[in-house]
Amino acid sequence: MTWRRLTTRVAAVLFAAAALAPIGSGATPALPTSYPAAGELLALQVAARTAPDRKAHVIRVLHQFRTDYRLQVVLALGQATGADGKTWFRISVPMRPNGTIGWIPAGAVSLKPTQNRIVVNRGLRFIEVFHRDRRLLHAKVAVGAPGRETPLGDFYVTARFVPDDSFLGVFALETSAYSRLTEWPGGGVVGIHGTSKPWLLGQAVSHGCVRVSNATALALKRLAPVGTPISIVAG
Repeated sequence: MTWRRLTTRVAAVLFAAAALAPIGSGATPALPTSYPAAGELLALQVAARTAPDRKAHVIRVLHQFRTDYRLQVVLALGQATGADGKTWFRISVPMRPNGTIGWIPAGAVSLKPTQNRIVVNRGLRFIEVFHRDRRLLHAKVAVGAPGRETPLGDFYVTARFVPDDSFLGVFALETSAYSRLTEWPGGGVVGIHGTSKPWLLGQAVSHGCVRVSNATALALKRLAPVGTPISIVAG
């Protein structure tokens, strides 16, 4: 049995067990001390709404387990007291259009302040990682070609994995950003990943993803856990 198949089966068992667990059991998680803050959903599903009010329009329903059996991670940008008198989190919703913001009840997720942040300069074609104001990484990237531009905006790391396809290099970050078409499995999602063609770094050649050297990809494996905020700027 391959590792991928075993992981999928284990995740499926965990999903089934979670589905049988009582909703709302356990203590309410503590509020984060600062923002942005990231973490995994505690509820089996939660509706992201246009305002901190259970009567507000539903933007998207988030599930504790994604379709690939990974846990859903959310990034909160702040908090407010809702119409019910309870705390709600203002979150970045991973969906089209990019930049969608929603609100979820604080009890639906366990959050911790993020430690690092990624900045991608699309025009100058480099990536940086910061811990507060201290720069931890600076490296060259390739970005989307004309007509397939890497989108600008604020996003976050939604998943991490070792690719099966050598074209994606030795390590990859999935982001909450969407492009017209990317080289990502299934298309559309913008990834930050290594490459089998390092001579193309510094150019605008991708379908929207951010390509980095394999050495940079391994550095991101160490520096960018799920939930890490990402800013893609024009330069």
